[in-house]
Amino acid sequence: MDHNIILKFFPEITQKQIDQFAQLKELYDYWNERIHVISRKDMDNFYLHHVLHSLAIAKVVEFKAYTEIMDAGTGGGFPGIPLAILFPDAKFYLVDSIGKKIKVVNEVAESLGLNNIEAEQLRMEQVKRTFDFIVSRAVTTLPDFLKWTSYKFHNKSFNSIKNGILYIKGGDVQAELNQIKNFKKKIYNVPDFFGNEYFDTKKVVHIYRK
Repeated sequence: MDHNIILKFFPEITQKQIDQFAQLKELYDYWNERIHVISRKDMDNFYLHHVLHSLAIAKVVEFKAYTEIMDAGTGGGFPGIPLAILFPDAKFYLVDSIGKKIKVVNEVAESLGLNNIEAEQLRMEQVKRTFDFIVSRAVTTLPDFLKWTSYKFHNKSFNSIKNGILYIKGGDVQAELNQIKNFKKKIYNVPDFFGNEYFDTKKVVHIYRK
């Protein structure tokens, strides 16, 4: 499955974005051989398991220009890099505690000419800045993630949904959500956006202040 699957679900993207998405696989093949950030098995389904999966967030909200987004625990750059390609006028701050993963992020971003990405080796709880949204792909349990990030939001929202966390997670999230008090929660089922059995249990969870 190649990059054309992105075009199937996001037909409005520009030629520049098509070219950037097309280059992703080759770049990750190159860096993955040097710094292992994605499992070999997943590389066979790179566009489905990593790129399109990351872009489920783009079906929940289209980030407006100047929106500030942190990708907490970005690993090799997901969901941050695909989202940065799709929303070139938004600002992305990618953090991970492992330096070699941030090296891959910076190299990929530079190769693609993504000027809207800043990446830093930090634990998410060390970040002193605030954002409109914090995105992530299942780096820990939702209650723990909230504990480390819930105070890092701008108060004023200007996108179509309220500022908060957009968390990509598989399986049953309800037990974790039941532990979270004083926040509103909305679950979006990824199969509603992308018709592929890989996404059957995948969700995007939006957590925001009441």
